[in-house]
Parts: sequence; structure tokens; C-alpha cells
Amino acid sequence: MNNIISFPHLGNYYHPISKLLSLLTEEEITPSPPITKKTLELGTKYAPDTVCIPFKYNLGNFIESLENGATILFTAGGGCRYRYYAEVTETILKDLGYHFKFYKLIKKDMLNWKDAYQIFKEINPELTKKHFLHSIIYTLLFIFYMDEIDKIIRKNIGFEINKGEHQKLLNKMLKEFKQTDSIIRLTKLYKKYKRKFKKIKKDKPKDCLKVGIIGELYTTMEPFANYELEKELAKEKTEIKRFTNLSYLLWQKPLLKRRMKRKVKKYCKYYLGADGLDNIYRTMYLGKRKYDGIIHIKPFGCTPEITAIPIIQKVCEDYNLPIIFFSYDSETATEGINTRLEAFKDLITLRRKNNEESIFRD
Repeated sequence: MNNIISFPHLGNYYHPISKLLSLLTEEEITPSPPITKKTLELGTKYAPDTVCIPFKYNLGNFIESLENGATILFTAGGGCRYRYYAEVTETILKDLGYHFKFYKLIKKDMLNWKDAYQIFKEINPELTKKHFLHSIIYTLLFIFYMDEIDKIIRKNIGFEINKGEHQKLLNKMLKEFKQTDSIIRLTKLYKKYKRKFKKIKKDKPKDCLKVGIIGELYTTMEPFANYELEKELAKEKTEIKRFTNLSYLLWQKPLLKRRMKRKVKKYCKYYLGADGLDNIYRTMYLGKRKYDGIIHIKPFGCTPEITAIPIIQKVCEDYNLPIIFFSYDSETATEGINTRLEAFKDLITLRRKNNEESIFRD
């Protein structure tokens, strides 16, 4: 019997992850179905009450995958309580009567490439180290190029003249990315699409509103989990700065860790775990660059972010920077989020107008 491999959703990253798994295993790859309200309901039904909402999304993803015939499941791991979730998830799923193999790629908060090779060698005995290395480099570049294009999109999507043009071009780019196994061809495609994105017609004022998004990594990167926050901001003609992406988590964060700790020592002397310290650093970054406001998002009960919030508030006070906090759980209502977001947009717009009038009077 042929295996079917699946894994949870996380934004558009299912594209490079699917490609990687197909290159390494030669098995059928079926990502979890797109996240819906049903996904969250399934996860909430079977998850412990005290776990955060990313666990519930992932559990719901796994259940839907198993119902669709998956026989092998992959998860990441590492960071905060997420490092323990693989074992808890596997126990729950097996208690529900599912039969599958479960692989956790990140152990002891870091990805060990030697261990990863052995996992894929177990699934595909024909896998060579050369092919493994090529596939990893290809996938890391795929992810990096995606993230670089996403930065361009966040800066400009709210100002596009032809609505939906950025999204259509992104879909086309991702489709072409997946059609090649060549690193050289992938790089050429990235450069081609980078030029295309920059040529998209837009009506963007030089003094547009700028908002930074910080917070817990899953709710930051998964649009369904943050109620399509970036799309809502784009509707309000706002330039968006979001720091957390897979490129940052996989290799940029380890390189920046010491620098961040040194820069935030005025506010924080200790490492807070997960992205807590990172978000203090980012708040300072946005404050120094005179952003109009910050949106901090997290799952309800996220300990690292709860610890960081009072410090972030102090930084915002020192930089005179407005901030709003969103905490998501399975009971969060879209209407409440959108109402608060609209009020925040009105606040920073009025604040910008008052500051400009004050400068004019002076």
C-alpha cells in the first residue's frame, strides 16, 4: 500500500513543504485541507482545555488529513510549549483510533539535519545524501524567495489600482516555482516575478499610514488564525510591516539573537522564550522609525507573549507609539476584532492628522 503524507497548514508555506516532501519521499503528498471553522471545531473538541489555539488548529488539521487517508504525518516542534505538542497530539489521535506514523522534525528547539536525513531515509531507502542536500537548499531558497516577495506585497497591496492583482500574480508565481526542481531556474523565476511585482500599478502616497504586526509566530503567519488581519489592513490603505516568517525562524533568528538581547537590555535582561524578546526588539525598531502604530497578536494564554506585553507597553510609552493587543481563542468573534481594528485605524489616522496640524502651526 502506498503511503499518503500530510502536514498542518501554515499560510502559503504548504507549497514549499509539499515540494520538499515529494522530492525526498516520492510518496503521495496531500497537505491538510484549507483551514475552516470546522478545523477549529475538531481541534477544540478533542484538545485539552488549557492548550493554546495553534494546537487546536494543528490537531484539527491532522484529523482532517487522517480522514482523507493520510498514513504519515509530519510536524515541526520547538520554541515554547510547542516542543511538547507532538507527543500530546500523537496520543490524542491514537486514542481516537487512527493508525499512522508520526514524525517530529525539530527536537531540542533546533532542526538537526542528520536526524532529518535519517527520517526521510526510513521512508525512502533510495534517498542519497546528495539529493537530500539539493532538496533542502532548493526548499530553503523557495521559502526565502516567497518571504521576500511577501515583503513587497505587504508594502503595496493596499494601494494597488487593479484590485486582486498582487494575489493573482502571487498564485502564478507559486505555481511556476513548484514546476521546477532546479535551483538556477527557481532563482531566475524569483528575479522575474520580483520585477513584475514592482511594476504593478499603485496609487501610494509617500506619507501613507504604516503599521507593524508583532506577536506569536503561528497567529502571525496563519491568516485564518488572525482573521485575515493583513487583508483588513490593506483595505484601509495601510503599509504593513511583519517580521515573523519561516526565513526568520529557520536561520535569521539564531544569527540575530545576541544582537536583540543586547539592544533591549534597557527593558529586558533575560531571554523570554519563543518570540517574546524578539517582539520587544521589534517594538523599539518600529518606534525609532516613527511607525503610526503596532498590532500585537497572540493566542489566549500564550505565556511568552503575556510576559512580554508589559515591557512592550513601556517601550511604546517611551516612543509615544500607539499599540493594540489582540488575543485569539476558539470563541473569538470576527465582529469584535474588526470593530476594534477599525477604531485603532481611526485613532492612528486622527493622531497623524493632529501631529501634522501641530507641525504646520509651529
